Amino acid sequence: MTGAPPRGFARAEFEARTSRAQTLMAERELDGLLVTSEQHVRYFTGFDSQFWASPTRPWFVVVPREGAPIAVIPEIGGPGMAGTWITDIRTWPAPVPEDDGVSLLADTLSALPGRFGRIGAELGPEMVVRMPLADFRRVCDRVAPLEVTDGTAVLRLLRGVKSPAEIDKIRHVCRLTSEAFLALAERLSVGMTEWEACREMRIEVLRRGADSSPYMMGVAGRGGYDNIVMGPTQRVIERDDILIIDTGTTFDGYYCDFDRNFAFGKPGDDVRRAHETVWRATQAGIDAARPGATTTELWRVMTTLLEEAGSRGSNVGRMGHGLGMQLTEWPSNRPGDDTTLAPGMVLTIEPGMEFAPGRMMVHEENIAITEDGCELLTIRAARELPVIG
Repeated sequence: MTGAPPRGFARAEFEARTSRAQTLMAERELDGLLVTSEQHVRYFTGFDSQFWASPTRPWFVVVPREGAPIAVIPEIGGPGMAGTWITDIRTWPAPVPEDDGVSLLADTLSALPGRFGRIGAELGPEMVVRMPLADFRRVCDRVAPLEVTDGTAVLRLLRGVKSPAEIDKIRHVCRLTSEAFLALAERLSVGMTEWEACREMRIEVLRRGADSSPYMMGVAGRGGYDNIVMGPTQRVIERDDILIIDTGTTFDGYYCDFDRNFAFGKPGDDVRRAHETVWRATQAGIDAARPGATTTELWRVMTTLLEEAGSRGSNVGRMGHGLGMQLTEWPSNRPGDDTTLAPGMVLTIEPGMEFAPGRMMVHEENIAITEDGCELLTIRAARELPVIG
């Protein structure tokens, strides 16, 4: 696919992220942030390595309330980190199980200029402390009376609003994946397995310029599917089946996340009505997405339409979520979330319904909140359910 955005980010992007973090830290009385997960290390530094697949070594980045971030990492990552904008890189010869960065990290945290006596870490929902719990406790003990507390609020606010450069990457992967879905219909047929259908989709997105497709769920069922998390399997797709493929495909570290449904043979009237319903509910969610609206309001407009059409409910728990460096991010379109939408947020709109016992229909698109509404990042699915064969 032509017109791909440039890979990576300019130094100014990382400086702006750090500055925003420091403003938020001051507001919440934190002297620094300690991040340990792949996405947050990459967010602040640009350090992009496949080595995260190995669980042996922990990696740390400290973002002080003033000044540039500090990398506290295994020696093996030193040359790679030196290629980023980070200049303060402190290493140890990992793995050293008896002291795998504990002393070096504790000394780094203790030396930060203190005002509030608190450091924020990834302790809340959807956050990860990627180090042994015993080592984390040792760090906390060694830095006392400095308190290690929850920095989730800062990290959510930072990553919840994307920069134009981030949205460019998400838009690109959404479009190439949308085009792959359109091309996929010609290669689907009765008699192939769920695995084969998903493999065709994965090949197509890679051919069009995606980096990877780590999430490729495909489930087929007679007249509707019964779950949206368990496939694909070696189940053979038969006539009268409905297949959903939901993909999390990436470009330069940023995800799209949306699905498409396919009918094998002429669908029944109940199936067509269900697809029409979730399509209209998706449109209602898109139309309601604007600055100042809340995630609860998005959920309500979709739920109202589904219930009026006879929905028996849904076990998903929400109707969309944040999207970016991870397949699913904060916030959730659910009752009581009440997150106020702001320009730069990227969301999935994902209504689903059980339209008959054990038979589901789910639809999903990706959007970015703009100054006066939202931008559809995916190519909108056809209103009518695509028919194969």
